[in-house]
Amino acid sequence: MQKLLDRFSLHYLIVGLIIAIPVYPKFPLFSVPGTFVSVRLEDFILLVTFLVLIVKSLPKVGLLLKDRSLAALLIFLLVSGLSLASGIFITQTVSIHIGILHWLRRLEYFTPFLLGLVTKHDKAHLKLYLACFVFVLGYVFLYGFLQKHANLPIVTTQNQEYSKGVALRYTPGGHINSTFAGHYDLASFLILVVPLFYTTFFCFKDKLSKLALALAVLASLWLLVNSVSRISIVSYLFATIIALVLIKKFKAIFVAVVVSIVFIAFSSNLLARYSAIFEVMLDKIVSRVVVLADGGETQPVVEDRSTSIRLNVEWPRAIRAFVKNPLLGTGFSSITLATDNDYLRLLGETGLVGLVAFVTILLTLVRLILSRVAKPINFGLNTAWAAAFSGSFFGICLNAVFIDVFESSKFAILFWLMAGIFVSLSRSKNLDA
Repeated sequence: MQKLLDRFSLHYLIVGLIIAIPVYPKFPLFSVPGTFVSVRLEDFILLVTFLVLIVKSLPKVGLLLKDRSLAALLIFLLVSGLSLASGIFITQTVSIHIGILHWLRRLEYFTPFLLGLVTKHDKAHLKLYLACFVFVLGYVFLYGFLQKHANLPIVTTQNQEYSKGVALRYTPGGHINSTFAGHYDLASFLILVVPLFYTTFFCFKDKLSKLALALAVLASLWLLVNSVSRISIVSYLFATIIALVLIKKFKAIFVAVVVSIVFIAFSSNLLARYSAIFEVMLDKIVSRVVVLADGGETQPVVEDRSTSIRLNVEWPRAIRAFVKNPLLGTGFSSITLATDNDYLRLLGETGLVGLVAFVTILLTLVRLILSRVAKPINFGLNTAWAAAFSGSFFGICLNAVFIDVFESSKFAILFWLMAGIFVSLSRSKNLDA
């Protein structure tokens, strides 16, 4: 058995995750008794990944623990475990079995990071990963397109009833989520991978590769505007611009922005959602001016639904949880399904200590970005990959201000896998390809 594992290449697991996680919809295999949690295919894939990594990584565990990024992850797991214990025994805001499942889910999400970190990635491997992402994007686009125009089923986990595996259908004016659990998950995935298509486009000379990457970008833009996530559009542009700046392709920035604006302009649904923000802001300003001029009562103002839910319900709920236990929060699962701000969610569930621990993980990645990618280096596939993740990273951090991106399983698994690959590349002596 040990000899078989020694011969087993971890690259197979990486390819398996890249393909299986985004392609397979979130159909529940079976429910966990006494909870609303379901076990899915991805859980078994990650369990196998975890067991293989434990066996293959034990001989070099001492060396791995010296890595700052991995140490930061382990500290967060420890701190969040203390927060969970506090929520169970002190504030009594968490059910034991549900809280433990939520903590184990974080361990599950971080497993791909270790996989990417301990695996060595050469140019051939990076090309293979890229080809897998292009294939996946094509599949996700096709499924999303048929979802909108041919009534393919939608499987979502955006509420308790739907998470049981109820097959829904697209309704005109709705959001496309393709094979993902929701439109925000899909949009976040696109922020993660589209900068990679942009940067690697300049690594290939053959027309077929360039055509495939160009089509992947266009398909991604169609999916992005049909997901109708306003903040994700901004985050995508932010991520793309940073990635292209890092590889010094300044003319490409203009092309990317123009093409993106064209796609946005043809989405009446997205334009209506952006217009709603400005209309609400204008109504509030006019209402305020009228009150000041006439000395009357405030006029009723139409609210933007998404913004109103965040400001009036979700964010205050997280802040109340933080106030209840500022150091350790009230524990995982204690502030319901969504907060639509990952930082506030962490603050409420794990307290100030938990938020600092998680931000430390992000800062270790920022440190690598600044120390490795931002330096003048020769351009190649390794550099393109690292620059793409750097742009995506900052775009995702922006997205997390309005969406619980790090709680979404499909996205989180791929994000931490990409982060592990990035750290592995940045640790190598030669980042230049």
